[in-house]
Amino acid sequence: MVLKVSKRGTVPPFIVMDVLREANARAKSGEDVFHLEVGQPGTPAPSAVLMAASRALSQDLIGYSDAMGIVALREAIAGHYKHFYDSELAPERVMVTTGSSAGFLLSFLAAFEAGDRVALAMPGYPAYRNILTSLGIEPVPLPAGPQERFQPTVELLQKAGKLDGLIIASPSNPTGTMVPQGHFQALVDYCEAEGIRIISDEIYHGITYGERATSVLELSDNAIVINSFSKYFSMTGWRLGWMVLPEDLLRPSECLGQNLFISAPTLSQIAGIAAFECYDELDGLVADYARNREILLEELPKAGLERLAPADGAFYLYADVTALTNDSSSFCSRMLAETGVAATPGIDFDPMRGNRYVRFSFAARPETIEIAAERLKNWLA
Repeated sequence: MVLKVSKRGTVPPFIVMDVLREANARAKSGEDVFHLEVGQPGTPAPSAVLMAASRALSQDLIGYSDAMGIVALREAIAGHYKHFYDSELAPERVMVTTGSSAGFLLSFLAAFEAGDRVALAMPGYPAYRNILTSLGIEPVPLPAGPQERFQPTVELLQKAGKLDGLIIASPSNPTGTMVPQGHFQALVDYCEAEGIRIISDEIYHGITYGERATSVLELSDNAIVINSFSKYFSMTGWRLGWMVLPEDLLRPSECLGQNLFISAPTLSQIAGIAAFECYDELDGLVADYARNREILLEELPKAGLERLAPADGAFYLYADVTALTNDSSSFCSRMLAETGVAATPGIDFDPMRGNRYVRFSFAARPETIEIAAERLKNWLA
């Protein structure tokens, strides 16, 4: 008997996780590994978060919360917008989610129908297009290159045909580039004139190296914001994120959340409230990322990797390796086998042109970055 298997599961894999598995297998065999593949901080959650979690484990029930999240956490997130952007935000517009991943799923389900067309810059985070595809929504790649700073533009949108949505990530994964505020406003104006819903991925806000990132909330009340405790707040495995929703999507998102997830992890929510007491500690981590960035910006060109996307934020360098290979997957496999440095092939982020690119994450501790850079120099020399 042959049973039916849904086509939804035939989306491409998240290749960075395959690289991580290969790197972990190498480490298990006793060989050294330098993790420049996974985009997660190399540090634990802030100390106040750990203390809050410990208290909650001994004192709280840790039952379900409201589907929208614990009120105190939603209020703290609203306060974060005042602190970071000097913007007023009603806590009622905040929905706490199981990481940003649940936020993407909920926002796509609430805002779009099967068959709708949603644009996104390519290269970009692969889960965007894979989740959209699994839901029957058509991802529309915008082939952004160095001349567009790997970001969407009004001109690219005009060439894409009728659209229902646009995903913007600023700073972006894998390139770290940001959309300047003036260009961001032009995108918002165009989308509002054309009836295109914007979803702004802001999970790397707080990790910038110069000007702060612009939140879409500063420009529009109709967009959806996705954010997370995983990056700036150094809480990746706690699986905690949030959405800021326009009024017309509040109840639809709540109903979807009730049925799909019930609520985000309560222990993580309680602990997450304390994260907003830790700005000094967290900014210290950003200073480490800045140091790591400078190390790679200085050392990678010495290794022959001179064409790098301008990393305005996040903790990635996206390197053009055309001079060395036309197969970034094999290149990364050899790099791991011969140097112990794990990096992610660009095809994870751009199936059409990613064979010529490699993403290096510099979220690890500075000593790891220094050794990895030295090994890459020696290997490529």
